Amino acid sequence: MDELERLAYTAGLTVVGRAFQNLHSINPATYIGVGKAQEIRDLKQELVFDVVVFDNELSAAQLRNLEEIFDTNVLDRTALILDIFALHANTKEGALQVELAQYVYRLPRLTRRWTHLSRQAVGGVGLRGPGETQLESDRRDIRRRMTRLKQELEEVRKQRDLRRSRRRLRGLPVAAIVGYTNAGKSTLLNRLTDADVLVEDKLFATLDPTTRKVELPSGKEILFTDTVGFIQKLPTQLVAAFHATLEEVHEADILVHVVDIQDRNLLQKVDAVNDVLQEIDASDKPTIIALNKIDLIDPEVVLNEEKHPFAMQNNPVGELQRQYRHVIPISAEQGVGIEDLLVTLEEMLLEEMEDVDLVIPYKGSNLLDLWHKQGIIEREDYAQDGIHVHGKLPKRIKDMVQGNI
Repeated sequence: MDELERLAYTAGLTVVGRAFQNLHSINPATYIGVGKAQEIRDLKQELVFDVVVFDNELSAAQLRNLEEIFDTNVLDRTALILDIFALHANTKEGALQVELAQYVYRLPRLTRRWTHLSRQAVGGVGLRGPGETQLESDRRDIRRRMTRLKQELEEVRKQRDLRRSRRRLRGLPVAAIVGYTNAGKSTLLNRLTDADVLVEDKLFATLDPTTRKVELPSGKEILFTDTVGFIQKLPTQLVAAFHATLEEVHEADILVHVVDIQDRNLLQKVDAVNDVLQEIDASDKPTIIALNKIDLIDPEVVLNEEKHPFAMQNNPVGELQRQYRHVIPISAEQGVGIEDLLVTLEEMLLEEMEDVDLVIPYKGSNLLDLWHKQGIIEREDYAQDGIHVHGKLPKRIKDMVQGNI
């Protein structure tokens, strides 16, 4: 409920109250019990609210029935998150993705809920993005629009593939920064690269991925990509619509999973991120847990197992340290632990390298340059048939070099 309130705040709502109910089963007509619905309706005069937000997804019938009982607008969690995405979609790609997700969500809900002329002028939370005139048109028009959006997004996907192919030709490894929304991903990217990505204390402050180059301690370079924040019960429409964006995660060599160390629901949020990673087939990638906001806690109590074994047994950070090989405490805002993060990242890249023995023709000197930049050369002999090289390369660079000999 705290998270729902933060979502409402991010969407521009002022929360005046909250209610919950324990039920053995969902009421198919109103989701909550009729008595609870009437109780909320009776609060309207006292609290003066004009929208009721539910933490779970509601059916078209439930939305319609609840609006009649409350005599006000009703949103579910999915509609609220879609609205926030519409609010923060600053690029053409982001706008296309959000609009498609909104249509997917609204199409089965095209009831008279969307034809209230009084709401056409009011607009507001839950109605951002595609205008109501589009939603009032028949389903065929909406399906045609969805088809066009999918075609445009396919063009975006091709452009992303092209940019990724160019990056691969440069041979730079890629680290995708993932994590729960508002964990500090954009702050970390800014700290690493001076990327000047928007940072706000709001959920989903940034949607569009940003990629920047970073120099590792050895002098080698790596690309860091900031991605859209994840959240519990992330609408499936968004996962599908943001497929082109999430491919940045799928194509990365290493994941840097940013975790807010002071969050009391730390483990649940890590699980929520892992659920989305599994959904996009990226859960098996080498991962660093970056315990962010270390400056806001006492690190001796939270991180030192030898001095505080009992605290560690009851500490979610201890559980993360048992689950993951690489857990690095950092403060993206203060710059604490950033060097340790980069050193660990470089060690992991080295571990992922494979032994390679190749003969590179003299005309392929560019491949040798790439090997020097992104791999390790242990022996280099010049012979009549070419340059005999033994060393280590990341698998994708190895495949690239072998494919161009």
